[in-house]
Amino acid sequence: MLIKTEKGRQELRPGNRTLGQRERTLLLLADGRQSESKMAELMQGDGRRLLNQLLAQGYLERRHPAGTAALTPGASSPAGQRAVAHGESFSGARSLASARMFLFDISERLFAPRDKALASHHRQALREARDPQAMLVAGRALIADVERLAGSERADGISERFAKLLPDHLLDNVE
Repeated sequence: MLIKTEKGRQELRPGNRTLGQRERTLLLLADGRQSESKMAELMQGDGRRLLNQLLAQGYLERRHPAGTAALTPGASSPAGQRAVAHGESFSGARSLASARMFLFDISERLFAPRDKALASHHRQALREARDPQAMLVAGRALIADVERLAGSERADGISERFAKLLPDHLLDNVE
């Protein structure tokens, strides 16, 4: 299991952006409950490379099953210590349906007034996203367009909320 180090938590705070959207998405998902192997399958097969990069750069560390953390070389957090990152506490209903509705709303509010074709494209992709992997792909595409049109801070906030709406077990069921 992977968890964020202090450096990783700093990266996710507003105003701190040194990583790309894909790396930041993996940081958001690294909560100590997601399977590292399932996280590695993400990002169109590039997840393992990105995770290794985040581990080597000290943004992530491995947590042993007993609940203690083992430092990855370059990590700055003391072993066994885990602080709650900004926005990690979420008690709402997590489901693919909630995540889909959130993304529909974002598409309508951000894209429909400016670019009806782009809004239509995202609506169609979201309608077709019926499994966890498809939802992650549709979400990443929408968030990339948000970043392009509204900036990285807006995209980061949406990415964080999207991750909070996805079911906890999502990565365990991704094939």
